[in-house]
Amino acid sequence: MRTEHMRINRKSPVTFSAWAALLSAAVLFHAQDATAQSGSFKPGDELRPLYATIDDLAEGKRLAEQSCAACHGLNGISIDRVIPNLAGQRAPYLYLELLAYQAGLRPDTPMTAKVKFLSDDALVKVAAYFASLDPAQPDPAASAPSNFDPIQAGKTASASCAGCHGDVGISKMPGTPSLVALDPQYLTAAMKAYRIGNRKNDLMKSMLTPLSDADISHVALFYALQKPGRAQTPAPGDKDAGKAASASCSGCHGDEGVSSNPNTPSLAGQDAQYIVAALRAYKSGARSDETMKSLASALDEMAIKNMSAYYAALNPQPVNVRKPLSAEEWVARCDRCHGVNGNSINVRFPALAGQNDKYLENVLHAYQNGSRRSPEMSAMAQALGDDDIRNLAAYYSRQKAKAVLFMVVPGK
Repeated sequence: MRTEHMRINRKSPVTFSAWAALLSAAVLFHAQDATAQSGSFKPGDELRPLYATIDDLAEGKRLAEQSCAACHGLNGISIDRVIPNLAGQRAPYLYLELLAYQAGLRPDTPMTAKVKFLSDDALVKVAAYFASLDPAQPDPAASAPSNFDPIQAGKTASASCAGCHGDVGISKMPGTPSLVALDPQYLTAAMKAYRIGNRKNDLMKSMLTPLSDADISHVALFYALQKPGRAQTPAPGDKDAGKAASASCSGCHGDEGVSSNPNTPSLAGQDAQYIVAALRAYKSGARSDETMKSLASALDEMAIKNMSAYYAALNPQPVNVRKPLSAEEWVARCDRCHGVNGNSINVRFPALAGQNDKYLENVLHAYQNGSRRSPEMSAMAQALGDDDIRNLAAYYSRQKAKAVLFMVVPGK
């Protein structure tokens, strides 16, 4: 086992400058809130576990045996994959997390109950004890990250769609909509509506019923990333007259038929006969949308055809959506804070190497839904799909955890 050393000068202003730049917003937020009533928390207090003595570690072990061992193991290695390993974790990070649970800032009743009545000194000693243990090593039975490609998955799942909507979502069949240049959020909602029958079309319902929510999301992403093009279908109607008639539509669908709202479809380059059919359906009530019904009810048949011709003649634009990052690219981003292969060398950032995979999955989902709070982690997690989360958790759970010794040196 390789031991790394970091020199920490508690009194050095340079140390605190770096600390202010690097400290996780969530950890600082928790610490400040946890000690707000007493006003006792000061920058650098989270380093107290690094000063623990042999006697402190012995007392920490005794406290851990009473309060923590039933779930986390006396050796800090959990046998339940949804419960984190604590052995070898960074002591200041553990201390701040215990403060957060004690203050009720984490929605975990068992943890809150366990630490609620522990003194601050006890929390310091428990954190120091678990940090002093040899870290857990990878579980050889843990799942390996997959080389899953959501775009390829979307292409595969959309194979049966190509006969009507075109290979890359550009329609060649009059009356059939193009699927290219539609925001994934809108297209996902539309496909699910067909699947459950809120949009009436027996063929679409039968095609979409076998698809899972993940399949539908992958299909929507695949079409969103294809090069836009106008539907290769006829557009009966006067497009110049249609431009004037479409003035009331631009507020939602954009001046040039390109929507800025992910829930509202772009109409530029869309098949004209499909737009005609959609407007007729809104006018008759076959499609349920009060705003669209109100607007469509004021249109006569000629205006509907003219508007459809106008939108069909416009050039669709690429959707503002990026190709998903690969598992390797996500790991590189996570390693910036959590250390190479998840072996953090920052006392305030948790090590991820050798951690339980299901626990890591749950944590990332918690940052997504807001039950764990951190601007940085929440922003990162929001960009992750379920497959990304599974891959990241699987990757870090299989990395070899390394012990790190942090040495506190006096200021000059």
